[in-house]
Amino acid sequence: MTVSPSALNTERGMFRVSVQGDPLAPALILSNSLGTTQEMWDPQVAGFAQSYRLIRYDTRGHGGSPVTPGPYRFKDLGRDVLAILDALDIERAAFCGLSMGGHTGLWLGVNAPERLNALIVCNSAAKIGTAQAWQERAQALRQSGAAQMRALADSAPSRWFGEAFIQQSPELVKAMQDGLAKLNPLGYAACCDALAESDLRDQISRIAAPTLLVAGEWDPVTTVADAQAMQASIPGSKVAVVPASHLSNLEAPEAFERAVLNFLAQA
Repeated sequence: MTVSPSALNTERGMFRVSVQGDPLAPALILSNSLGTTQEMWDPQVAGFAQSYRLIRYDTRGHGGSPVTPGPYRFKDLGRDVLAILDALDIERAAFCGLSMGGHTGLWLGVNAPERLNALIVCNSAAKIGTAQAWQERAQALRQSGAAQMRALADSAPSRWFGEAFIQQSPELVKAMQDGLAKLNPLGYAACCDALAESDLRDQISRIAAPTLLVAGEWDPVTTVADAQAMQASIPGSKVAVVPASHLSNLEAPEAFERAVLNFLAQA
C-alpha cells in the first residue's frame, strides 16, 4: 500500500503524511530536520520500504502539517508523532530522526518508551546550540518573515553540507534551499523556540530502546563529540560515523542507509 503524501487526521491536527511498504511489516517512522520536509528522506524510501512499513511526515510548522501559534516545545512535537502512530493504528515503531527530528526521538525515548522498538538519532544532540542563538533566529523570523527565510536559505549550504558535496550536487543543494525559503516563517520560528528551550542531557540516561547515534564526520552543527556524549549516557547505545556534514542522509546516502538498516536488523 502506498499513500504519498496525504492529509492524515489525528487528534492533534491534520498532518501531511506518506506511508509506503507492506502494511504488515514492522513500522519505521522518519522525522525531518529543521527547515526541511519529509522529502528530505527521498533517497532512503526505496531501501527502507523494502523491509518496513515506512511513515514520513512534515513536522509541525513545516510543509503541509499544522502551523499553529508558537512557541512549540518538544513535548508538542513528540506528542504529534504519537498521534500520527495512533491514527495509523501502530502500537510500536522504530523511530529515525535527523537534527530536530533526532531530538524529537530523544524526547520519545525518555517519555514514551513503550512506543519505541528502536531509536535512531542522526546528526543531533541532547542540547542543540544555545538558547540565545535560537531565540535571536526566532525573533528575526517574526520580524522579517519571508525575507529572513530567504536569507536563511542563502546561508544554509555551509551548515548542511561539506564543500565538496556543494560543488558536486548543485541541483540538490538548490532544491533544499528553495524548499527552506518557501516554509512558513512563523512555523520555523516556533520550532526554534522548542530548540532554545530543550535540554535533555540529564534525562537521556533513561532511554531503554536500542539506540543508534549517527554522526557526520565533519558536521559543524552537531558533532561526532555530541554523539559520543550521548552514547556515554544512553545505556547500550552505538555510534556510527558517516562521511558527511549535517544532512548526512543526503550527502552520504549509501553509508547512512547501510548503518541504519544494519542496526535495525540487529535491534
